[in-house]
Amino acid sequence: MKFLIVDAFTETLFGGNPAGVVILDKDFPSDETMVKAAAELRYSETAFIQQVNDREFNIRYFTPAAEVDLCGHATIASFVSLLHEGIIKDNESYVNHTLAGDLEIVVKDGFVMMEMATPKKIGEIKDREKIDELYKIMGVSYDESMGLIPQMISTGLPDIMMPVKDQAQLEAISPDFPALSKLSEGYQVVGVHAFTLDAEEGVTAHARNFAPLYDIDEEAATGTSNGALTYYFSLNGIIGSEAQCKIVQGEKMGRPSAILTSLKDGKVKVGGTGRILARGDIDVQ
Repeated sequence: MKFLIVDAFTETLFGGNPAGVVILDKDFPSDETMVKAAAELRYSETAFIQQVNDREFNIRYFTPAAEVDLCGHATIASFVSLLHEGIIKDNESYVNHTLAGDLEIVVKDGFVMMEMATPKKIGEIKDREKIDELYKIMGVSYDESMGLIPQMISTGLPDIMMPVKDQAQLEAISPDFPALSKLSEGYQVVGVHAFTLDAEEGVTAHARNFAPLYDIDEEAATGTSNGALTYYFSLNGIIGSEAQCKIVQGEKMGRPSAILTSLKDGKVKVGGTGRILARGDIDVQ
């Protein structure tokens, strides 16, 4: 089976968010094997791809700890890999069968734009005591002047959208990871997606993402979370019902990433490109 390492959401090698991609030549291995393979490879997510036909693919996503329904950067990495291997063609559309649903993927000039699962607001944290608990765990303070509160949003995976005042506060975040894991479990979310609207021209927001419950302390680029953030922006009047966003992530990790998103007709799409670092064979049964 083919194996590739791809830096997703970047045009620069060693930027963006790296993912493992396994292109299967037979049925999926056991779940236990895929979890162990993901743990051995040590990337935040590894995608296992089964080709259904020329236009359809079944992709499953594994962290080093468990399977997740969907992963944005690993989807970008998957279709960059399929294009590189000549399995798909440029300037065409495809269907990605995932645990989060059947999602459209458009590949145009090497750029991958993926449909996310139906956006949903799951809940919000409005009690001041609960807000302060979250921000204390993240190592910063809540500022009421933002006029925003944390909300749980999903476009395939649920995360807490956590606003902070400015880029300095975003950079200052230093979570208590065991406490954050417990909090995430309590709210039944993957983790926390912190963001600030303090951004330069042409950029909608800067963001950082933390998911220690799934053995991911911090990620450099998260497609599902930024899809959810785009929906949060719409719900809170930051963007209109139809808009495009550019979200920058990964700077604190030294892996700057640019995630492009769009909202139209109630659908969220997330896009980016990627660079292949390595390819070879992997033997997983």
